[in-house]
Amino acid sequence: MKKNSKGLPLKVKFCIECNISNQQPTSTNEHFHTKDTIQDTIKFDENGVCAACNFNKTKWSDKIDWVSREKELTELCNKYRKNNGEYDCIVGGSGGKDSVFQSHVLKYKYKMNPLTVTWAPHLYTDIGWKNFQSWIHEGGFDNYLYFSNPKIMKLVTKESTRRLFHPFQPFIIGQKTFVIKMAARFNIPLIFFGENPGEGGKNISINSKGHSFDNPIKNQEGYTLDPLKGKNFKESYLGGKQVQEYLDDGVRLSDLQSFAPIDFNLVKEKNISIYWLGYYLRWIPQENYYYAVENTKFEANKERIEGSFQKYSSMDDKTDGFFYYTRFIKYGVGRTTLDAAQEIRNKHITKEEGKGLIKRYDGEYPSKYENEFYDYISMTKNEFLDLADKFRPDHIWLKKSNSWELKNQI
Repeated sequence: MKKNSKGLPLKVKFCIECNISNQQPTSTNEHFHTKDTIQDTIKFDENGVCAACNFNKTKWSDKIDWVSREKELTELCNKYRKNNGEYDCIVGGSGGKDSVFQSHVLKYKYKMNPLTVTWAPHLYTDIGWKNFQSWIHEGGFDNYLYFSNPKIMKLVTKESTRRLFHPFQPFIIGQKTFVIKMAARFNIPLIFFGENPGEGGKNISINSKGHSFDNPIKNQEGYTLDPLKGKNFKESYLGGKQVQEYLDDGVRLSDLQSFAPIDFNLVKEKNISIYWLGYYLRWIPQENYYYAVENTKFEANKERIEGSFQKYSSMDDKTDGFFYYTRFIKYGVGRTTLDAAQEIRNKHITKEEGKGLIKRYDGEYPSKYENEFYDYISMTKNEFLDLADKFRPDHIWLKKSNSWELKNQI
């Protein structure tokens, strides 16, 4: 299939089961993400079904023995469990429904002693901060909350928006690197992440338990434990700008160090491994929400989240809406498409219901926190919207009069 210079298929197709577009990217190594990066996209089979749907069909079928897998989880916990009061596993999270579920079930059902760690959002929302507090206080967890230098976060976010139209990149980098650094610092070799990324269409087998230095994930650079690949941090990129360029502009290396990956030799020395909790327990996001409400008094948003129909997912950062909006511009895949596809795969809504939601809400402009967002990235609204037009792929968008339309709609 022919692709454009960014790796997107020139012929737009939609999954016949969940409505996801073949323009949906999978993952990339953010430390070398530049304007010239070629994206990998979600795969479709010969019947027009996406990889995420095939993954989830297997998840819900009798091909997976969930009783046996839970026994594997018990054995894994027994292997790493400490009885001297030290932490025996680590869970990164924000206090959202998924991190609540992971940490709580590990502590109270499987009798582990997890350390929870949090890379702070760009700009906390009120509900996000409240849920974070409820996670720690109602759930009963030790937690390290880390704010990377806010001045540098703003700078890198500004660069990632201007160069990549990717305002969430600094958070993604921090989220991935921080938990591993904390595992090394506290000598905790067992890290739990949530769902297997194959749930959303990443090229990762449903039989993958996780990854480590001697069992790496192949063909998905966004999940590598060695993102520098032997190179110096100064050669890597933040916000599409090489670290050395920041240094040349007068930024201190020490101020960028929180974005640097951990030395891979230390990962090997500490024998750090990451396991997907979703390999052992059937992962159902909506059920995680109910679990969080019951066990830590998690609260949903009072109103529908902009760009979607739901009220309880990815709502702790005031930049969240712009992350999904920029993805809609670059790939034609908005927040509603992603949320609806997940709900369809988990049998909560039908394909036709998903279509109706997409037509109603997908690509909605996130106005609620726009003033804070534009102040944060030092741009005006007009500058941002002009920039957006430069990132619209020709094979996805068509301009009619003064408005843009998707050339291919579900």
